[in-house]
Amino acid sequence: MYQEDRLPQNPKEGVLFMLIISILSVNTIAPIIVGMERGFSVAHYIDTLKIIPFAWIALMILIRFIVKPVAGFLFKRFAGEMDGFNARILLNIVLNVSLISLFMTILGPWIGMGEINFDTLQHFFPTWFRNFGIAFWVELLFAQPIARAVMKSIHTRNRMKTA
Repeated sequence: MYQEDRLPQNPKEGVLFMLIISILSVNTIAPIIVGMERGFSVAHYIDTLKIIPFAWIALMILIRFIVKPVAGFLFKRFAGEMDGFNARILLNIVLNVSLISLFMTILGPWIGMGEINFDTLQHFFPTWFRNFGIAFWVELLFAQPIARAVMKSIHTRNRMKTA
């Protein structure tokens, strides 16, 4: 994307941006999905907290090697040169959340159960649509705005230091 105060402008900021989004997303989306699958309770939430580090590692590997290249390719195909910031961000969120939720709908239960179980594939489509919806709204209304606000504050602070 083009230079924008709300987005990372160097690799160090890119890592911080991704960490903020991924940590907020995993710690929000996973408990909601588990709660909807198994019921909302303290015991289920504690069980979820035990698997979140493993899910987060899988997510980082997935993003780095599969989602980022594929979403980047698709983004270039669909984004117009004259598209505004909000349109580009929304397209980016839709592409990334679609791909991540697609893979994590399969991998998430496998990580949570500690085994590869093909029952997940039998209920894939209804589960994936639900997971996509949860992840999309968490990203759109919570994780991404917080990460962009952090980037904007970093860039504003850096500009004030140099002025």
